[in-house]
Amino acid sequence: MRSQLRPALAVTVLTSLFLTSCAKGTGDQETDASYDPGAKLSGEVTVMGFGTDDEIATTRLDLAEKALGADVKVKLVKGELDVQQFLAAVASGDAPSLIYADRNQIGTFASRGAVIPLGDCIDGEQIDTGVYRESALDEVTFDGQVYGIPEFNVVPIVQADKSLLDDAGVTTDDVNGSDWDAIARANKEIARQEGGKISVIGYDSKLPEFLPLWVHANGGALISDDGRTAQLDSPEVVEALEFAVGIYDDQGGFGEVKAFRDSADFFGDGNQFASHTLGAMPMEQWYVNVLNEVSPDVDMAFDAFRDKEGNPFSWASGSAWAIPSGSPEPEAACRFAKTMTETPSWVAAAKKRISERSGGASIFTGLLTGNTEADEEVRALVKPSGSPVWDSAVEATYLANDHTFSMPANPAGNEFEQAWQDGVNRVLNGQQSPAEAMAQAQEEAQKALDDAWAKWDE
Repeated sequence: MRSQLRPALAVTVLTSLFLTSCAKGTGDQETDASYDPGAKLSGEVTVMGFGTDDEIATTRLDLAEKALGADVKVKLVKGELDVQQFLAAVASGDAPSLIYADRNQIGTFASRGAVIPLGDCIDGEQIDTGVYRESALDEVTFDGQVYGIPEFNVVPIVQADKSLLDDAGVTTDDVNGSDWDAIARANKEIARQEGGKISVIGYDSKLPEFLPLWVHANGGALISDDGRTAQLDSPEVVEALEFAVGIYDDQGGFGEVKAFRDSADFFGDGNQFASHTLGAMPMEQWYVNVLNEVSPDVDMAFDAFRDKEGNPFSWASGSAWAIPSGSPEPEAACRFAKTMTETPSWVAAAKKRISERSGGASIFTGLLTGNTEADEEVRALVKPSGSPVWDSAVEATYLANDHTFSMPANPAGNEFEQAWQDGVNRVLNGQQSPAEAMAQAQEEAQKALDDAWAKWDE
């Protein structure tokens, strides 16, 4: 599965293509459609942003096409969603039938009138939203209405080189986030330099992108639950940033660490764990599959990330299906999204993957979805691999997935993310202190939120 790195939206395109008057007014599109799970459908469904690059995709696509019937043709516009292309298509009245997007894009799309609320779709096609993970559904719920059907779930877990931990006399408990002083000590014990340059990274706190993880572990949040108030200058945020940056400072600074980690063969058999050049880091769970495929014999240790009280948690992100305003086939799009994300489809896809990996070197580590019912049934299909290392990775992944939080949907998603990431980068580059950077980020983020919500509330 590809990395979900929370891509930034094209703000200028959003602004130019969707005027304030378009902020609301998508209701007629939803009202005009008639959703019925027994209805016979016809026409062409154009799906933008979805590709069939593995058996998980192709198995579910086959089931979706079957559910649509022989009179419906599905056309895929493959590759990650091109935001500019999508918004231009909606603005010109030539919208695709359905899009596959990152969940953190849905709030902004909804606020611009680019996608429709799915209440009628959910009711008419009898989609059971009760099976969706709360954090996933929250991320696609804007101003009280659901605008997306959650699909994959992505969660960071702690991944560590056990041999380096052992050599330093530390354990997974020292690097799982429950004790920040222990992380700092372990970082210093594991880190190595040769000739004044880094040869082993002790700990990678994964800034700027994982700031929300550290803030949550510290009891805070970057934004209020209603998505209207930035909280970037709160004590919890500043303290979390100070600590995570300090991990780099103790190794010679972020620039040195980044240059060294960027030189790693991240997806190959010379990756940082196989080459014993990284002690530990939080990382998305899909990387477990990469490691298992390219370096199955490396001695790893895994755990869910934990807060300061030792409670497991993770920051969930992922994908979702949404129906554009002006979709030519909203009924078929709704049934397609329903079938792609319902429990029998996920189970069928998991069984296909198990079958294809049977007898091979790679193991089946499960699937993480926005559907809790599907996750439970798929997890039951995961069999012990015979390796305590990889079995512990599965345990850590599912533990993390059962304790997730997400960022609430808001109409200034890109601007908000840009504000806090720019703030973190100013600290990493030595331009500002954490308090100064987050004070500036707070002003920028709150202005973006206020402006965007004001347009929506008109």
